[in-house]
Amino acid sequence: MEYRHLGRSGLKVSTITMGTMTFGGDGAFAATGTTQQGEASRLIDLCIDSGVNLLDTANVYSRGISEEIIGNALGGKRKQDVLIASKVRMPMGNGPNDQGLSRFHIIKQCEESLKRLKTDVIDIYYVHQWDGMTPLEETLAALETLVMQGKIRYIGCSNYSAWHIMKALAISDRNGSSRFVTQQIHYSLEAREAEYELQPVSVDQGLGILVWSPIAGGWLSGKYRRGDMSSRQSKGWREPPIRDQERLWNIVDVLVEVADGRGVSPAQVALAWLLGRPAVTSLVVGGTSDAQFKDNIAAASLKLTSEERKRLDDVSRPPLVYPYWHQHLTAKSRLGASDFYLGDDVDPTATK
Repeated sequence: MEYRHLGRSGLKVSTITMGTMTFGGDGAFAATGTTQQGEASRLIDLCIDSGVNLLDTANVYSRGISEEIIGNALGGKRKQDVLIASKVRMPMGNGPNDQGLSRFHIIKQCEESLKRLKTDVIDIYYVHQWDGMTPLEETLAALETLVMQGKIRYIGCSNYSAWHIMKALAISDRNGSSRFVTQQIHYSLEAREAEYELQPVSVDQGLGILVWSPIAGGWLSGKYRRGDMSSRQSKGWREPPIRDQERLWNIVDVLVEVADGRGVSPAQVALAWLLGRPAVTSLVVGGTSDAQFKDNIAAASLKLTSEERKRLDDVSRPPLVYPYWHQHLTAKSRLGASDFYLGDDVDPTATK
């Protein structure tokens, strides 16, 4: 297993993170998985034994059941320096203060997560989504309180826009308080929108990137082939959206060809491609079986050739939208390392 620094922090995390959204299966989360305590504990041990040192959860996953399962599995003590990440923002009740990023909600939910996880500290605490109704100053001050109390070690954001991130970092820098060290984002060969702004801001500001749904909810696993739309979306789960099915199947076709040529699974190829992208620290992978986790973990040691990467880049490359096509037409000679970049062979006037 490879370990990478989380952004500019001194914390090292495994390139594969164990995702636990499938634990519990309560309510709408049943569409993603219904793994119960016994099986979950065994899968956690499998991942830890394979070198995974970060477990990712959220208070909203099955309304806290995922966190409870992790707490029970670890037995109230940490195994082999296992790190835990959790999140706050989503609704956890029907009251007027049961969601969002107010000081009230953040501190209350962190304390409840700590109890469910049977631990004194959460290693990485994410704000799970933007809250445009709470001043960022209030949100960041609440997170800093938890850091100073020793209840969380590092803070991150998830599903933020780049301007949200920059505004938050500016406030933290002005106040001399803890900065986001990472963001957790949706990113895959099928969904490369993050390359417009989120990946560049990570490169520029030194944030790590943890990727959720790195095989696009299973579409890039090789299980589904052209025309087969029987994934968990058919059970009512809406993430991630697939807006261009023909493009999806073109990507899958190349994934399968590359995978067959290397004697590995398409999922491993999709994950290895992501691990070669700028600022990517770790991939959050979930599963309901030994085979799924073992296959995904194996991607940590797969290195793609430049030719294989080019084939995958070419079939999945997003178009240059404004202002990027204009920058590439008129300012390419002055673009820096953190600027959005698709390659010298891209014609910004071409259509896909």
